[in-house]
Amino acid sequence: MKNEIDFRLILDAYEKIHEHGEAKQGKHVLDGITAFTDHDGYTVFLEGHGVKLRLEFHNKYHLDYEKGDQLDKFIRALKNISEGYETPGLERG
Repeated sequence: MKNEIDFRLILDAYEKIHEHGEAKQGKHVLDGITAFTDHDGYTVFLEGHGVKLRLEFHNKYHLDYEKGDQLDKFIRALKNISEGYETPGLERG
């Protein structure tokens, strides 16, 4: 499964959640996905649908989930966010 993680998707979804999501106690929430970073900004966290993803410096990551369908829903939600929201600073003309 590790080879199937698209780091560009993760980072794009994170940026869109941060830009378009609702801010709640230092985190941003959009379409059921919560996004935040650690204190220095080098580690990105995304959580939702029973999945916790930690993306670290140099694209090392850790996934925590119980069932495969949870991961499928999580990845699908990230794709929907990535495709469904404008990239900050790159709005369609």
